[in-house]
Amino acid sequence: MIRQEATEHYLEALRTGRRTYKERMLIGEYPYPQVLDEILDDTYSAGQIDMGLLEIPAERIVGTRTRGRRDAFAADFMPLLDKDTEFAAKWIALCEAHLSDEGIRDAVRCFEYLGRFYVQEGNKRVSVLKSYGAASIPAHVTRIIPAWSDDPEIRAYYDFMRAYQLARLYQVQFSREGSFSKLQAALGYESEHVWTDEERRSFLAGYWRFESAFLKLGGARLALNVADALLVWLKVYSFEQLKSMSAAELGKALGAIWADVRVSAQDEPVAVSTEEQETEAGSGGVLSRFVQSVFPTHLSIAFVSNHLPSESGWTKAHDLGRQYIEATLSGRVTCRTYYGAQNADSTMEQAVADGAQIIFAVTPSLIGACRKVAAAHPDVRVLSCSIMMPYTGVRTYYSRIYEGKFITGAIAGAMCKSGKIGYVASNPIFGVPASINAFALGVQMTNPEARIRLGWSCAESDPMGRLAYEGAEVISNRDVPTPDRMGEPWGLCQVWDGSYYSIASPYWHWGKVYEKIVRSILSGAWDMADAGDNRAVNYCWGMRSGAIGVIIEDRLPVGVRQLAELLHRGVTDGSIDPFARPIRSQDGTLRSDGTHYFSPEEIMRMDWLADNVDGGFPAYGDLLPMARPIVRLQGVYRDTIPPESREEIL
Repeated sequence: MIRQEATEHYLEALRTGRRTYKERMLIGEYPYPQVLDEILDDTYSAGQIDMGLLEIPAERIVGTRTRGRRDAFAADFMPLLDKDTEFAAKWIALCEAHLSDEGIRDAVRCFEYLGRFYVQEGNKRVSVLKSYGAASIPAHVTRIIPAWSDDPEIRAYYDFMRAYQLARLYQVQFSREGSFSKLQAALGYESEHVWTDEERRSFLAGYWRFESAFLKLGGARLALNVADALLVWLKVYSFEQLKSMSAAELGKALGAIWADVRVSAQDEPVAVSTEEQETEAGSGGVLSRFVQSVFPTHLSIAFVSNHLPSESGWTKAHDLGRQYIEATLSGRVTCRTYYGAQNADSTMEQAVADGAQIIFAVTPSLIGACRKVAAAHPDVRVLSCSIMMPYTGVRTYYSRIYEGKFITGAIAGAMCKSGKIGYVASNPIFGVPASINAFALGVQMTNPEARIRLGWSCAESDPMGRLAYEGAEVISNRDVPTPDRMGEPWGLCQVWDGSYYSIASPYWHWGKVYEKIVRSILSGAWDMADAGDNRAVNYCWGMRSGAIGVIIEDRLPVGVRQLAELLHRGVTDGSIDPFARPIRSQDGTLRSDGTHYFSPEEIMRMDWLADNVDGGFPAYGDLLPMARPIVRLQGVYRDTIPPESREEIL
């Protein structure tokens, strides 16, 4: 009876193997198991390690060590040879052993390379066990260590080898370096925590549940693996929630963030929108009447911040923006403020309960709460005032402040006789290097020999005082938060007899940003403004939109004022691009020959400084404690900062 069952099972496996072979051939893919000897030679290896006897994931057994018997199997290890062959007879005998009380006892022997396994001895045993859906197979494993290189796959694998020493898991392998540290943090473990057997079993139980939901939603067609997708999940939900949800609840929750899972596989997950949307529907025609009948005529808006306007100039500037749209869009919007929020998650849920149709989170640190409320309430439009955040469910908004910095740089060069100019930067986060470089290029335009000395308010208590002591005649301080505070030493300051005198400063007009976003929703343009390729949308508007302005003091010489006004007009109408000129970075690299056009994404992601800037980015360990959260969140080197346990892995 067992013999007959084993024979019938072979015939079924044979049909599966031949089907796999044909499907692979039709789409031009290799139809057999991979051959390790054909993949690498000794030059690719940095050595071998005997890993001993392990239970290895069956799905990661992808090939054979040598070419022998390769043609007997399809790529999925199912048989290809007729049932009357010697091969089939041995396969059926192994199948009989598997069905009997004896079972298949002998472990196979294989080599592991880059997390995948290649069988040296026991191909038919692997084939039989795979045909019965075995999750794991006992194997004596020899690991081949690839030679180190900067290739992302090699870097990720070296990270995996470190992770394996801690977790002893072959099932979980990430495609990006540093991901395991984020998993440790999300699970509440310290970075060097060694997993217990119970922790490993508990994790795998939840991991397999997640894998099932991932595959049901079509995850196998995405350019990322289950482990990568799990990290996206853990940015919104906890692992405890994963284990407690029913299969239906898990599928629904994963579906709510599926767009973020898809976009995380892209090299450029964020599309920077620099063009202002069409903010009003047409005045006539069928389309106009249709739009006006479908889209809302009134919107309830919530503004959320973890600071009060009286405590934070940043929040105050955004609150002035709220007041602006209440006046400009009177009768079409109702605004409520939720400032000083201590628990952002519950505050945003309360805003939704109060009827909010739009939530503006005005501080970047609220991005985690934004993602949670967006996943729970997909009908609510959620926006975070931050930059380069790869989450499709939450749109982000910022401004091209570097345009204003370019103009104040030109003023600084014109006003400096000694050639010593200071620049106080805020934090080494996305967008800040672009501002430093734009300022430096403005200086270079009017004073080619001048040097910019860099200071960081996130790393020293009085960078402005230090720069003045070192002889800087003019210092670019942090931008004025609101135009009414220009009397303080904000923006570009002249240093005179130990005092600072503001002469010009870029400023944000958040009201213009809010007005344009709200009008886009009222007109329907919002729904037509996605990236077109499922990427996250980041609004980043500049002078043309009115989102950025420059205050110029009357004390400036007439010629300098005229130059500043000329540059202002040119940047606003698009005839002047601050970066459209030859540019070299500090290391001598030619970043532009004067004809290269920097994309918005390239500008926002700049992580280099122009060659007339002295100083670099402060290391994470040198930052003041209050600056570290924002650098973890939006730092130009955020992917290299080891996460802390229980930290949001954004």
